[in-house]
Amino acid sequence: MGVYREYRPPAGLEPVVACVWESDALVDGTQRVVPDGCVDLVWLGERLLVVGADTQPVVWEAVGAPAGGIRLRPGMAGAVLGVPADEVRDQQVPLSLLWPAAEALTDRPEAADSSARLRLLTEAVLRRKAEPDPLVGAAVRRMAVPDARVSTVAYDLGVSQRHLNRRVTAAVGYGPKFLARVARLRRLVAVRGGALADRAYAAGYASQAHMTDEVRRLTGLTPVRFLEEATLTAA
Repeated sequence: MGVYREYRPPAGLEPVVACVWESDALVDGTQRVVPDGCVDLVWLGERLLVVGADTQPVVWEAVGAPAGGIRLRPGMAGAVLGVPADEVRDQQVPLSLLWPAAEALTDRPEAADSSARLRLLTEAVLRRKAEPDPLVGAAVRRMAVPDARVSTVAYDLGVSQRHLNRRVTAAVGYGPKFLARVARLRRLVAVRGGALADRAYAAGYASQAHMTDEVRRLTGLTPVRFLEEATLTAA
């Protein structure tokens, strides 16, 4: 599986960035990534990519080089990228297509060093001066609560369901209903020990069968296989 490391968000980017990370999993192996509600800016070998919010599992193939990047908090992608986050959903695109100035980052001499790459990327994100959308932030937090309903969250926030869906989709990459499914999967990972039925109930699934179906859809694996190695990453 390789070594995966997470670091605290850089000073000044705490509201925007969930973590900075490094991984050597793709040096000579593969890596399964499952939906987490986040968009990442990734150095993959010599390429600088935007990895959009996933709605299904993705298995990355070996590239012969380590990877590193910045994981944006759910709801911050639209503001940082400058385009609606759903435009990059389930895609990996060159960052320079969205930020033309980013092409110069890959040409910088210091970009040969992995730590310098992350510093260059951090500085680029700081220059975006992205600000959190209070409505989206509130919706993301409320949809992470077990049994959250879009209609209730929209009512509590004083907006229509349609308006909430539009704002969340543009900021996160997908709507509040799917975001709630992702949050429930993350709660399942956070529940340690016990029978699968008990873990399903604790995470907020209607039944073990419901949990099994959802885990297969979102991870491509059985619950047992998925939970054997699943870890709760920053988001």
